[in-house]
Amino acid sequence: MQNVPLWGETLRLLVELLATAAFALSGILEGARKRLDAVGVVVVGFLAAFGGGTLRDLLLDQRPFFWVRHVEVLWGVLALGVLAMLFLRNRHFRVTERAMQWPDALGLGLFAATGVHHALLLGMPGLVAVLMGIVTGVAGGVLRDVVCNQIPSAFHDHRPYAVCAFVGGWVYVGLWSMQAPGWVSLVACVGVTAGLRGLALWRDWQLPPWRL
Repeated sequence: MQNVPLWGETLRLLVELLATAAFALSGILEGARKRLDAVGVVVVGFLAAFGGGTLRDLLLDQRPFFWVRHVEVLWGVLALGVLAMLFLRNRHFRVTERAMQWPDALGLGLFAATGVHHALLLGMPGLVAVLMGIVTGVAGGVLRDVVCNQIPSAFHDHRPYAVCAFVGGWVYVGLWSMQAPGWVSLVACVGVTAGLRGLALWRDWQLPPWRL
């Protein structure tokens, strides 16, 4: 297990905060798109922001949860929800599915990197670390879509989602095993995961659907 310097942990915390904000925004946009009330929009934002990290902490037996250790993140997501709703109302911004896909892609990359990072720090095998990255990056979006009464987009739109986190996670593990600086591993994982998801959306790459 590598020793992580203080600045490295600061970078990891910053990445997790950015991931939380990105997924919270995707949840808020989805709640607004479904015409939920103000409470519903904020709740969906909270589920998207904290669902993946909470499940990761449960599986890795980490207490307290990351949002309990950093309670200011709760206030931040609440403030983001209020500001986003005011902006959407005042600007008459039309919320579309495409509008929420880009913060979701960024959040996927950021959360995948933090999930892999947490697992590697605990000495988990590479495959387990990659799976923790996928769980952290995907679970929040799944909860968001389930609460909004739709099949999770990660499973049904056929464009690579969890696969992007899988590839990015192995990039992180590979750089970690080569003793690369922590920030290089983080940035590379975020870039590969979010970049692949962005390309999949832009070029409309699709995985083959199951055929009976």
